[in-house]
Amino acid sequence: SVRVLFGSTSMLGTGVNAQKRAVAIHHLDTPWRPSDLEQRNGRAVRARNEIAKHFADNKVDVIIYAVEKSLDSYKFNLLHCKQMFISQLKSGALGARTIDEGAMDEKSGMNFSEYMAILSGNTDLLDKAKLEKKIAALEGERKSFNKARNESVWKLESRQEEMERNDGLIAKLQEDFDKHKAQRKLDGEGNLLNPIRLDNFKPTDEESIGKQLQKIAKEMDTKGEYRRVGEIHGFTILMCSEPLDKDGLGMFQNKFCVEGNFKYKYNNGFIALSDPIAAARNFINSLERIPQTIEQYKEKNAVLSKDIPLLKEIANKQWKKEDELKGLKSELAALERKIQLELAKDKEPEQQVANGTDGMG
Repeated sequence: SVRVLFGSTSMLGTGVNAQKRAVAIHHLDTPWRPSDLEQRNGRAVRARNEIAKHFADNKVDVIIYAVEKSLDSYKFNLLHCKQMFISQLKSGALGARTIDEGAMDEKSGMNFSEYMAILSGNTDLLDKAKLEKKIAALEGERKSFNKARNESVWKLESRQEEMERNDGLIAKLQEDFDKHKAQRKLDGEGNLLNPIRLDNFKPTDEESIGKQLQKIAKEMDTKGEYRRVGEIHGFTILMCSEPLDKDGLGMFQNKFCVEGNFKYKYNNGFIALSDPIAAARNFINSLERIPQTIEQYKEKNAVLSKDIPLLKEIANKQWKKEDELKGLKSELAALERKIQLELAKDKEPEQQVANGTDGMG
C-alpha cells in the first residue's frame, strides 16, 4: 500500500484520484498560480475520502512549508495578489476599485498576508496593514454615509422649497377664486350668470358678445403683445396674437385669457369659432376651473410631504463610528512610531561599524 506519495503539480496536482485514504497534503514549494494550490489540495479535500469521513471529522490537514526571511515571502505575496483578484472578480466584489484582502480559504484561519508576516519574522507590518484596511473601510463607510446624508439634506430642502412655492401659488389662486366667487350669481334655473363685458361694445347678451369675440379672434393682430378686450368679475380679459411658423407666411393665432394673479385659460386659450355662446362663456369657465388647479397643487404637496419625515431622519443622523475611527488612527500612529524606532535600532549597529571602519583608516 502507498504511505507517502510525492509528485509535482503537473504530475500529481491534477487528474489523480488519491483521496480515498489521504490524511494530509504537504506543500513543499509555492506554486505559481492560486489554482495550482487549489488543485493540490483537491487531491485529498474532496468527496469519497473515507479516512477523513470516518476518523478525522471529515477534515484533511493542509501543511505549507516555507523558509523564514527568504524569497518565499515574495512568492506568497505574488500568490496573494493573484488569488485576491481572481476571488473578488468572481464574487463581484471589485465595485470599490480597490482589492480587499481575502483569505486563502474561507474556512482556514490563515490568509496569505499572515504567511507573509510570519515569513518576514515581524508581524508589525501585518498589524499595520490590517489597521490601514480597517481605517480605509471605515473612511469609505463614512464617505458613503455623508454622501447619503447630503443627498437627503438636498432632497429635503428642495422638497420643502417646492412645497413653499406651491403653498404660495395656492394662496394666490385661492385669492382669485374668492374674488370670483364673491360676485358669481345664478339665474332662476340655477345656471351660472356670465357678466362679461367687451370694451367699446354695448350689447350684453352672450350671443352678441360671442360673435364679437369670434370677429376679434379672426381679425385682430396684437403683434405678440397682450391687449385688453374686456373684463369679467373685475378680471381683465386679454388677447395675444402668437406667430405661427408656417412656410414663412406670417400667420398667427389669437389666444385669450383672464388675468388675475395668473393668466387663466380655457381650451388652451382658444375660443369656439363655431358657437357664439360657447365663445362668450370661455372666460367664466376659466375662472370656474381655478379650484381644480388648487387641488392639483395640494396633491403635489401631499406626495412631497410623504418623504419629508424619512428625509429629516436621515439628514439629522450622525455617523456612530467616528470614535472608533479616531481610535484606529491613534493605534496606527503608535504602531508606525514603533516600526520607525525598530528600524532606527537596526541601523545603529551598521552606523557603528561604518564609524569604526573610518577610524581604522
